[in-house]
Amino acid sequence: MVVQSRYLKGEINLSVAQRKYFTEIAALADKTVSVVTTTGKTFNGTLIGINQDNMSLCIADAKDESGNLLHRVFLNGNVVAQISSAEKPFDLKALATRLEKVFPTMVKLYEDKGFIWVMDKVKLTEKGVVEGSGPAADRVQKVYEQFMSEVKP
Repeated sequence: MVVQSRYLKGEINLSVAQRKYFTEIAALADKTVSVVTTTGKTFNGTLIGINQDNMSLCIADAKDESGNLLHRVFLNGNVVAQISSAEKPFDLKALATRLEKVFPTMVKLYEDKGFIWVMDKVKLTEKGVVEGSGPAADRVQKVYEQFMSEVKP
């Protein structure tokens, strides 16, 4: 999933509200969304690309309102009227809070970028440990698995 933004690259400073907005948009990555265009067309599929500078989108395995399956739909941000998702985004902040109980003062949450650093050597996303190895990474993974078992129905 590609999220392209001068904000994420650290090139511009944003207000807290703007950062929260971009965090919410980025949380839709790899989620099923429904996009309505300014011309009234609707596309339902997996959001796999966002250019946050102009809100252009790439949707995979999309269905249009006629039920046609499209491998990829690229929409210019100028025609995007609405993006909605029925999926609840992953609660990275709650996971960071849980990890903080096990690793006090050693947890850094990068919510806008979608990951947590533990002990400056273990990187964790909503999919589990993605960087790091050894006993610390194993313990982080166990905390993650316990957290996931409690939040999934």
